[in-house]
Amino acid sequence: MAEVGADSGATALVEALRELDVDIAFGLPGVHNLPVWEACAAAGIRLVGVRHEQAAAYAADGYARATGRLGVAVVTTGPGAANTLGATGEAMTSGAPVLVLATDIPSTLRRPGVYRGVLHETRDQAAMFAPVTKAATTAGAASELHAAVLRAGRTALAAPTGPVYLGVPTDLLSQATGGSQADPGLPPDRPSSGGELRDALAMVERAERPLLWVGGGALRAGAGDAVGRLAERLAAPVITTYNGRGVLRPDHPCLVPGPAHVPAIGALWDQADLVIAIGSDFDGMTTQNWRMPAPPALLAINVDAEDAAKNYRPDLVLVGDALAVTERLAAAVPARDGRGDLTARIEGLRGEVAALVREEEPQAALLLDALDRLVPADATVLADMCIAGYWVAGFHRVPGPRRLAYPMGWGTLGFAFPAALGAAAAGVGRAVAVVGDGGFLFACGELATAAQEQLPLTVVLVDDGGYGMLRFDQVQAGVPTRGVDLATPDFVALAAAFGVPGEQVDGFGDAFEAALAKSLDADGPNLIAVRAALTPPPSTSPRWYRAKAPR
Repeated sequence: MAEVGADSGATALVEALRELDVDIAFGLPGVHNLPVWEACAAAGIRLVGVRHEQAAAYAADGYARATGRLGVAVVTTGPGAANTLGATGEAMTSGAPVLVLATDIPSTLRRPGVYRGVLHETRDQAAMFAPVTKAATTAGAASELHAAVLRAGRTALAAPTGPVYLGVPTDLLSQATGGSQADPGLPPDRPSSGGELRDALAMVERAERPLLWVGGGALRAGAGDAVGRLAERLAAPVITTYNGRGVLRPDHPCLVPGPAHVPAIGALWDQADLVIAIGSDFDGMTTQNWRMPAPPALLAINVDAEDAAKNYRPDLVLVGDALAVTERLAAAVPARDGRGDLTARIEGLRGEVAALVREEEPQAALLLDALDRLVPADATVLADMCIAGYWVAGFHRVPGPRRLAYPMGWGTLGFAFPAALGAAAAGVGRAVAVVGDGGFLFACGELATAAQEQLPLTVVLVDDGGYGMLRFDQVQAGVPTRGVDLATPDFVALAAAFGVPGEQVDGFGDAFEAALAKSLDADGPNLIAVRAALTPPPSTSPRWYRAKAPR
């Protein structure tokens, strides 16, 4: 491979990443993208090599969720790019700002509409990404690369955040740019308001039992303090969605301690005469597939009016940044009495929820208690689509914004461990991945990445001998368990083969607590294999309490 020149497309690409404040990326080298690796090294960008391209996109996602910054995945052509699609779809549906940079076949060998059989060729590589990204484009010339990368990164970071794909024909990386580095500018601003504040204040004034429903858009906008002030002034309870968890501190006097899938918490929705939705699209998993009845009045704050109205029709939408709009509303509403009554009610709910967890699944109660007491506040907990992960996603006391990541978008099994690579590499604290034995095997080769990079990462692997949630579904349906009982390895021995220390315990009692405490004090990666079979929480779809209603 020829040395990367100062005026090359690869150098222009990496200079644009630098302008986007990127200092770390995740990728897998291929014959087509090697100049990017060389240019990253020259520019001081740490490029963490993973063992599968899907892990690169998951790691970029985990990094983005833990930091709010742009996560970057650098992958190669054809199958390398295609391997990222599942992870890119998860980033899209969870609003993670991820930039997928994938090389494509040389532009000189491409004939539009014709498949020629070039190494790694697809008929239209960018088209594969169109359904799972905010934008999917291909650079046309080396002179365009700098501007194309800036445009793609800024689009990913612009609210509502999400992944963007940029394809780069491999020959552009070694071509001279001619010194052209045009700045494409910022994406166009969205409207500042789609509704009048005075109309919103009139809605609030008429309401006797307001409720705040707060989603991931509020968390990503940094609107936590404004949400808290609004809730306190209205003496209104706050229910957060999965992606909104952590927007308020766990001891906030207005924060409801659990998801709306718990009947006692769902009753708050039923009793509200006004719901103020901040940064939420009312997804199916949070609303039990919209079995929750439409509220008598709905005021939405959302950067996207269509997103705000696609599932429940709002009476009014205040369009704009969740932080700015919520601050304006909180400053304008008169303070109400009732804080004391609300605090007492929430304390009662806290006791009800704790009792529910203890009675329904004592092992889950032990796990949640250990995480609450032992995991540092700056750690990022990443929960996979497994029964233990469902309990964590719904009931863990999240200490603050960006301290919990959960694949609520696509619900992609195998998310948490590779995403934890990115969170651990971010330098914001230790990552703790809660995974099942089945999902962990999707990316167990990334133990090599964790060991090679010496990432501060603890894997809590719950081993129930297969796909426990699917086993539960089959048992509930009264059919034989097929495909869910798996032959699994000795996970501690597997970790040791990669140079990662591990420990095995039974259940989440004292031995687990001791192992977790020790693992959190370590500098590098480690693994705790926990033999335990948990029952799923009420937040999982087979246990939803609301009757199905047509929509």
